[in-house]
Amino acid sequence: MKLDDIAPITELKRDAASLIERAVERRSPIVITQNGRATAVLQDARSFEEERSAFAILKAALEGDREIDDGRGITHAAHRKRVESLLAGRSKR
Repeated sequence: MKLDDIAPITELKRDAASLIERAVERRSPIVITQNGRATAVLQDARSFEEERSAFAILKAALEGDREIDDGRGITHAAHRKRVESLLAGRSKR
């Protein structure tokens, strides 16, 4: 993601509502600068949640790769059998 929407902190102080509206409409983060340096990012809540969810999925995938590399993984067939067993147990309730 390229962060090319930049606003100084004085603009945030002066007109926060406008910057928030811009972030929501564009669904793109705005870099807030202070003394000419990037110090914060303003982002709409929906995009933030989507990115957090995507990050969680990637994190889980990396953990799975580590488990496989460490010899702790299971085969697809074993996983399928485990899931089918869990589902069968739920349907009996």
